[in-house]
Amino acid sequence: MANVVVSSKDKLFRGKSLEDLKKMDTREFAKLLTSRERRSVLRNFNVVESFIKRAKEKSGKNKMIKTHSREIVIIPEMVGMRIGVHNGKDFVPVNVVVSMLGHRLGEFALTRKNVKHGAAGVGATKSSSSLSVK
Repeated sequence: MANVVVSSKDKLFRGKSLEDLKKMDTREFAKLLTSRERRSVLRNFNVVESFIKRAKEKSGKNKMIKTHSREIVIIPEMVGMRIGVHNGKDFVPVNVVVSMLGHRLGEFALTRKNVKHGAAGVGATKSSSSLSVK
C-alpha cells in the first residue's frame, strides 16, 4: 500500500524524512497517502486527532494505549508509540515504526492464529479403530 523507501542514512516515506513528516499537519500528510487511506484520514480527522491527543497523554506516563479502533491510519505522530490493538480476544502490542506509515493499525494485530493440528485420536483412522481405548 504505502510506498516506503529506505536509504542508508534515513528512512524516507515518499521522499520525505521522518522529521519533515512530523512537522506536517495531518491533512498535509494525507496528500502523500493512497486514495483510500487519504479519504479515511480526511473523513475521520477528528477521530484520529482525538486518538493522538489521548495517546500523547499516556505516552508521557510510559503506558501502552489500548484501542479497539483497528481502522485508524498510522500517521507520523504515532511513530515510536506502543499501541495495544484489540484482535477480538485481547490487545496485541504494536510498536509503530516508519515503515508502517499509511497502513492501518489492524494490519499489525492478526485476528486469526495459525492452525496447529494435533495427532489423530483413537478411532479416527481405520487402523486405530481396533485398538483398545485403555
